[in-house]
Amino acid sequence: MMNHQEVLAVYAAMADLTEQMVAAARGSDWDQLVLLEQRNAAHVQTLREHDIGLPMRGAERERKIELIRQMLNADRQIRDLTMPWMAQLSKLINATGTERRVVSAYGSV
Repeated sequence: MMNHQEVLAVYAAMADLTEQMVAAARGSDWDQLVLLEQRNAAHVQTLREHDIGLPMRGAERERKIELIRQMLNADRQIRDLTMPWMAQLSKLINATGTERRVVSAYGSV
């Protein structure tokens, strides 16, 4: 089981990773973004398995809230940066699927 300081250390690591994810998204470094997201998911799993879930009070609680806000802000930025790329990727996939159906139905020219 993790104590409050250990939990806060994990939250701080996650906040740092999400900031790195923003930088990766800004640079269109999708492979790095995926790696960072996987590392972040490992931290989430650690919290699920080891956080005793006792409520924090005072400065510890405020720190946890601030870290969560940082992560939510970074997540919003990542979404804003990745949505246009995802839309473009979706168009490419749909166009490829349409092309395959046309070739299948009518043959290649």
